[in-house]
Amino acid sequence: MDREDEPVSSARKFAVYGNPIKHSKSPIIHTAFAAQFGHRIEYRAVRVELGDFERSARAFFERGGAGLNVTVPFKPEAAAFADRLSERARRAGAANTLHPAADGAILGDNTDGLGLVRDMVVNLGWAVQGARVLVLGAGGAARGVLEPLLLERPHSLYIANRTASKAGELAGIFGELGDVAGGGLEDLEGRAFDLVINATSAGLSGEVPPLPPAMLTERSCCYDMVYGAEPTAFMRWAAQHAAWAVADGLGMLVEQAAESYYRWHQARPETGPVIRQVREVLAAAA
Repeated sequence: MDREDEPVSSARKFAVYGNPIKHSKSPIIHTAFAAQFGHRIEYRAVRVELGDFERSARAFFERGGAGLNVTVPFKPEAAAFADRLSERARRAGAANTLHPAADGAILGDNTDGLGLVRDMVVNLGWAVQGARVLVLGAGGAARGVLEPLLLERPHSLYIANRTASKAGELAGIFGELGDVAGGGLEDLEGRAFDLVINATSAGLSGEVPPLPPAMLTERSCCYDMVYGAEPTAFMRWAAQHAAWAVADGLGMLVEQAAESYYRWHQARPETGPVIRQVREVLAAAA
């Protein structure tokens, strides 16, 4: 496929870069999207060594790569690599999708927040507008979704983190977009929220941050940005404390991929069947 006499009609090349990457469902997702339109693509999951992202990404595009997804831990490096960034990627300091423009410049965007909002609002039917929103965590996962959340015009958004100063710093960066405040997990006592989003890394190890159950009401919706074959620890905690609805981040994964696909192909895939397909793959592997 990499020969110089490769036919013009050959598949366009895409990839996702990360470390680790073996768990990635992106090849399944993008292959399913391509099948909806009859697009011919080659999509690979590539493990990139730490410190080698810039060289690998440059080589990918020099070889004619048409689009690159980027996952942990390279999203900040992807933002630095891009020649031009969308405003949301610039504010997040992270990019999860790269592609070449007509002039050869590499464009960077962050579709994580768009995927999160679309999954919650369109797929799940949850309301963000007018809601009291809590985001748990102040790392890259939180940073990448704050702007799209705030553009939905929630009543307020509170960022809670084990290190309160990091939450406060993040609130300052995004404060011009709405009513945003930040503090420590201990500051959640006496507060109530309509929408709680777990953006901490604790979910990856099956842990739940120390949270006051009283912060949930009978109408609270709880979303964990990680996903798996079984409900996550955070989802189980929320259900045990009478949350109205709980969900994991699989829909976000597929929706953010759909946003990338749209930028690369100018075609918007149907996501519902793909979410179900990936859920079945997870169940079969459990």
